[in-house]
Amino acid sequence: MDLTRTEEQELIAATARELLSARAAAAGARAMDGDPAGHSADLWKELTGLGWTGLPFAEDDGGAGGDFLDACLLFEELGYALVPSPLAASVAACGMPIARFGTPGQRERWLGALAAGTVATAAPLPWDRPGEGPTAARDGTGYVLDGVAPFVPFAASAENVLVAARLDGEPRAFWVDTASVTLHPVGTLGFDRPCHVELRDVRVPPDAVLGGDRAPADAISRFGAAATCAEMVGAAQRVLDMTVAYAGERHQFRKPIGTFQAVQHHCSDMAIDVLGSRFIAYEAIWLLSSGRDASQEVATAKAWVSEAYERVCALGHQVHGAIGFTQEHDLHLFSRHAMSTALAHGDANLHLDDLATALDLP
Repeated sequence: MDLTRTEEQELIAATARELLSARAAAAGARAMDGDPAGHSADLWKELTGLGWTGLPFAEDDGGAGGDFLDACLLFEELGYALVPSPLAASVAACGMPIARFGTPGQRERWLGALAAGTVATAAPLPWDRPGEGPTAARDGTGYVLDGVAPFVPFAASAENVLVAARLDGEPRAFWVDTASVTLHPVGTLGFDRPCHVELRDVRVPPDAVLGGDRAPADAISRFGAAATCAEMVGAAQRVLDMTVAYAGERHQFRKPIGTFQAVQHHCSDMAIDVLGSRFIAYEAIWLLSSGRDASQEVATAKAWVSEAYERVCALGHQVHGAIGFTQEHDLHLFSRHAMSTALAHGDANLHLDDLATALDLP
């Protein structure tokens, strides 16, 4: 595994950081906190114009010819700037399963639309309630979907949703028009404006099912979890940078608090967690980009990064003291983000249980 960035990847990351830093005041989490959509439509148009919405898709499918790792550099910078966006839901959790398992016709039609700026999202089966979620039944040559897909991010902004539903007891993935579903907005700590998506006798044609087995439905969670890890890595790096800067500026007893050993230990522990999170996340991302089976690596990354990001935020609050809890300071926004993303696509306990099962541990 070589995680050294190419010149092109360095350019992608640098361009993304510069752009998102300039747009954060108008499109960041603080600015979007009261917005019903939860993200900036103007920024989305700008991202589409830059080709970000099609970055990991093949040129024959209307994309830019990059790969999933390239897209994760964007997700990381979105986390660093704390800019809410449906980019990860649309491109990673929805687009990548299509790119990996779709027929040529599905890729041309669906990925072409995503690359052109159509907002889509994905609805994996609920990880915290096994056996629940939407079901599918055959209806002639097509299918009928029933049930509720919970906590679907940016569903109100999406034109389509890739729904994981059980067909004959096995998860399958279906491409659904959001005009045919009922959305129930849910208030959460996060910034992704989730909705419970209610499907009642939603009929879809035979070519709306993705792949011939459960692999595409599993890929929704796998790519979604990996993209979330990249976002958390960027956000944790930002919390570390904010904390180190504050430790150099805040004076106590006529000295910067960064000269105190206890504060230095906190910052060192944060740096270790950020670096470890980066390595473990991008190992899983690299394997996914290479087309390999990365189920155990993704589970390991999601379990570790979820807890590490929360630890980084907790230590950041220790260094900042009371100012970090105030509404005016951004640190509490990152803490909200950490709690929300830790639950996205499965919490640490779920992924550790999955790892124990895969490794046949008692």
